[in-house]
Amino acid sequence: MSSPVEGILQTLIYFEKSPNTPIYIQIAQQMINAIQRGYLPEGTALPGTRKFGDLFIINRNTAVAVYDELASQGWVDIVANKGTFVLMPERKTAAIKGVLQGVEQLKTYPETAGFPFQSSFNLASTEEFSVSNYVINDGQPDLRLHPTHQFSKWYSASMKRSSLISKWNQTQEQSYTTFNIQLCNYLNATRGFYIKPNNIVSTRSTEMSLYIISQLLIKQKDVVLVGNLSHYKSNMIFQQAGANLITIPVDAHGIDVDFIEKNFTKNSIRCVYVCAHRQYPTTVTLTAERRLKLLQLAKAYNFAIIEDDFDYDFQFEGSAMLPMASADVEGVVIYLGRLGQSFFPSFQIGFVVAPKNIINEAKNYLQILDKQGDLIQKQILTELISEGEIHRLIKKNVTIYKQRRDYLCACLTTYFKDDATWQVPAGGLAVWISFKTSISLVKLAEKAKKHDLFLPKTILYQSKTVCAIRLGFGHLNETEIETIVNILKRCFDALKHPSIN
Repeated sequence: MSSPVEGILQTLIYFEKSPNTPIYIQIAQQMINAIQRGYLPEGTALPGTRKFGDLFIINRNTAVAVYDELASQGWVDIVANKGTFVLMPERKTAAIKGVLQGVEQLKTYPETAGFPFQSSFNLASTEEFSVSNYVINDGQPDLRLHPTHQFSKWYSASMKRSSLISKWNQTQEQSYTTFNIQLCNYLNATRGFYIKPNNIVSTRSTEMSLYIISQLLIKQKDVVLVGNLSHYKSNMIFQQAGANLITIPVDAHGIDVDFIEKNFTKNSIRCVYVCAHRQYPTTVTLTAERRLKLLQLAKAYNFAIIEDDFDYDFQFEGSAMLPMASADVEGVVIYLGRLGQSFFPSFQIGFVVAPKNIINEAKNYLQILDKQGDLIQKQILTELISEGEIHRLIKKNVTIYKQRRDYLCACLTTYFKDDATWQVPAGGLAVWISFKTSISLVKLAEKAKKHDLFLPKTILYQSKTVCAIRLGFGHLNETEIETIVNILKRCFDALKHPSIN
């Protein structure tokens, strides 16, 4: 006859073969749960490993692994020649014995802090959530194109490197890492730079890069110039740093550099934020003439240029225009970029290219925010750069994204030829669509949601003169693109002609 303990175990424990969680871990987790709930009190003698294996039809080695896992976490005591007994791990935190007023209300955690603090309006979340099957974003890559099985192999191989432990235990960099050298060489080859490893620092993202740079450059009330249509995240970061944001016109040739010369004087501007290839959100490219004049003005007016190259990897027509930073001989440009956009998000990084003294200060901030970084990620990227794998994946994915761009523009021609205007972008993963008839974009989003299509507020741009959408297509296949454009057309017509709706 089975003992009561064996009956309890058979009732509570269930497992299945899974590539993600080993059987012994599944069983151990459920036994811990049983101990915590009091089904297996302290001192309970557990079946021997041979008997345990027979109970659940598992190999005895698996049963041994279960008990070893429980013992390592302090849930059981394995006594030689006697058996395995349930323990209740010692409480590490002593209970507060003082009597407090209202202690009987501690059945729930407080919703608000009991002390004053300064909340940030500038950092209010822009995140929106939806259960719609179709979603438009501002131009993100398609995760389905990423060979995740290959990434798992790269990650596993890097984890097994014997040098990894020594890198983790290293208190500080004695010299430039192989990653810094490889990244430097890669940027020199692809962006036309002539930088050295001391001109670059890597971060977790371009947002982190911009946050660090804004902390370095901007003091309260410093003037920062951005396009009258610009990136909402960068604006949030600048305003949080205390900047006085002033917008400048953007036309078909990018930001209006003449506007800067006509309306500002020397030392009145702290920095100008521009996008290296395609202005966010309109996708227009700053012309070579305006780039040259902006560099001249930066020197003459004593301001910095922050050049954000957020979508360099996605160039479809011709060659990408070289960044202003590649022609900067005066040290006025701070260049922000991304690496690995054709990879799974956890393999992507941001980086800053700037004069050595700026990089040294940026590293000081990074020591506070993210001293360790991700050594495995950097090791993988180092090898992918040296082996040319990054270039291969970019080239492969760009072919697919170009086809999707062309298909989207063909669908827009079919459905919106008479109702909207757009330019076919030479690169990037979004198209800027301006509606000829001004409608309420908020109402458009509401109607679209009823048709299973989610339009986040961050892609909607509406003012007295603008009624436009930044429509990201990178994450959509051709079937999804046509479905989405069809839904948009139906919703647009319903708002344009409410009497026939």
